[in-house]
Amino acid sequence: MASKVTSKPASSGRGEPVTPPIIEKKKPVFTKVDKLQPGTNGHNLTVKVVSSKSVPVNNNRAGGRSVLSRPPQRNTRIAECLVGDETGSIVFTSRNEQVDIMKPCSTVILRNAKIDMFKGTMRLAVDKWGRVEVTEPAMFEVKEDNNLSLVEYELVNVTEE
Repeated sequence: MASKVTSKPASSGRGEPVTPPIIEKKKPVFTKVDKLQPGTNGHNLTVKVVSSKSVPVNNNRAGGRSVLSRPPQRNTRIAECLVGDETGSIVFTSRNEQVDIMKPCSTVILRNAKIDMFKGTMRLAVDKWGRVEVTEPAMFEVKEDNNLSLVEYELVNVTEE
C-alpha cells in the first residue's frame, strides 16, 4: 500500500494555514588571511583591496577548431587583485562583474571564498556560490610583507609501507 501525497496547503484543522517553522541561520564566521590554507573553501573575509591589475583573456584556445570543447564565454574579464587585512595579503582572482567591485582602497566582504592553486601558489577566488560585496572602509592597514601568494607549494605523494 502506497500513500498518496496531496498538494494542498497544510492547515491546522480550523481553516487557517500552518506557517512553516522558522529556520534560524548561522552567523558567518570570519577568518583572517594568515589562517588560509591550500585546498580549503567556505571562507568569509573582510579585506582591503591594495591593487588591481587586468589580465588579458585568450578566448581563442586551440585555434577555434576544437569540436568537443564548450564554446568560450563572451566578454570574460579577469583581474588579479592584491587584497589583505592586518595579518597578511593574498592575490584574489576577480571575474566579470567582480572586476568592477574590486577597486584599489575599497573594503570588501568575501563570502564563501575558496583557495585555488595556480602554478603552485595560492589564489583566493569567489565562484557563483559565493558573494563579493562592498562594505564601509575598514580601520586596518594591510600587512603586505606577509603575502601568502608568494609561498610556493609542492604536492608530495606519501606511500604507506
